[in-house]
Amino acid sequence: MKVIYKYFFINCFMIVTLAFAVSASASGPKVMNLNDCMKYAISSSTKMKIQQAESDDARIDRRIAALSLFSPQISAQTSAYYNFGRSIDPQTNTYFNTTSFHNNYGVSAGYDLFNGFQAVNNYRISKTGMQIAESLEDQVEADICLAVMEAYYNVLYYKNLVAVYETQAEVAAEVVKKARRQEELGQKGHADVVQMEADLADCQFNLINTRNTYKSQKMILEDLMFWPMDQELQLAEVSLSSVAEDGMVSGADGGGEASVVSVALENSPVMKIAVMRQENAQLELTTAKWQLAPSVGVYAGWSTSYYNYQGTSTDAFNSQFQNNGGEYVELTVSIPIWNRLNRASKISKRRNAYLKASAEVEQRRREVESEVRRAVQDCEDGASAYLQARYRAEVQAEAYRLNMKKMDQGLISPIEFQTASNNYLKAQSDMMGSMFKYLIKRAVVKYYNGVNYIEQ
Repeated sequence: MKVIYKYFFINCFMIVTLAFAVSASASGPKVMNLNDCMKYAISSSTKMKIQQAESDDARIDRRIAALSLFSPQISAQTSAYYNFGRSIDPQTNTYFNTTSFHNNYGVSAGYDLFNGFQAVNNYRISKTGMQIAESLEDQVEADICLAVMEAYYNVLYYKNLVAVYETQAEVAAEVVKKARRQEELGQKGHADVVQMEADLADCQFNLINTRNTYKSQKMILEDLMFWPMDQELQLAEVSLSSVAEDGMVSGADGGGEASVVSVALENSPVMKIAVMRQENAQLELTTAKWQLAPSVGVYAGWSTSYYNYQGTSTDAFNSQFQNNGGEYVELTVSIPIWNRLNRASKISKRRNAYLKASAEVEQRRREVESEVRRAVQDCEDGASAYLQARYRAEVQAEAYRLNMKKMDQGLISPIEFQTASNNYLKAQSDMMGSMFKYLIKRAVVKYYNGVNYIEQ
């Protein structure tokens, strides 16, 4: 009976495991939306990994600076050697030629009481350096997200354009089919049928080119994401109408241009990096000036020794280890007098570095202000262009439907119908292009307004 129960539970376990495996395989690869693509790109990007390693280095530098500021230097040393020549007897202070063995031990500690605030400033510089590394990491993340967003919308644009061209090709093929039947019945001339066949060939050619461009844009997106080459990237289906409705807000996203500029100057990684580098340059200049002042340090230590002479009787190791021990305390004052103008030259270089960092701050501030104003203006212009393109697409779609009816009734020529078809295709293409451009510009404005791309 126990054996039966044993095999029963084993079979149940195998069935459950197989069911989970089948369920996992049936679910297939994950379908990625824009947010998923950005997260995947951030986690896989080599640029991000390199910057994260540099951030770790900055944290290590801060730890080293903190230990240098708050803890003394402690060291221990030992040595052992044989002396085969002439040496001095430490007991009698006389020369002798007997082979001897010497073993020394020591422990020392030192702390800089004052060194021109170098340790304090180095700690502050390292702390700011860690913040710079984190801001650089944020900047790399933002660049990756923006590049992925542009590539994602390009893929979406050409994917929808392929659908439009496929519909047009199907319609053109149906028109050619009807035209051939009408030619057989004597209702259309052969020239009209040939013109319609030429229009169908144009539609099919444009469809092939657009489909190839779609594949190329998808490869660009996969490269930006570091997507595995042996896997197919499945993108989520997106409703253009829902994207448009979600995107139609004011260019400044509820705030004026001045408000967006103010937020960008405060939160932009570029501005943060420039300001923090200026602060570090100021600290390095101050440290260089203080190097002209004397430095004070205190040191203490303890040492002992053991020795043995060949052919003579000496005290035991434990006895010598205790009796030969000694301690010392040392206070040092170092006054710089002349070092070939090295300190003066260093001060001049640090001053120039501070001036360059200050100019860099002004340059970055100007660039950020210009970029924000341009982004807000582009976003507002993009919204207006999209609304007009959408209205134009609706009108052209209605005109195309009416011309389709006229074509069926033989009221317009194939050339007029082709013109209407081309106008419809261009209107659809312009509408989608203007919408995606607007969404990118809107995302940039929201980023300047303090919302990261990954959170939008």
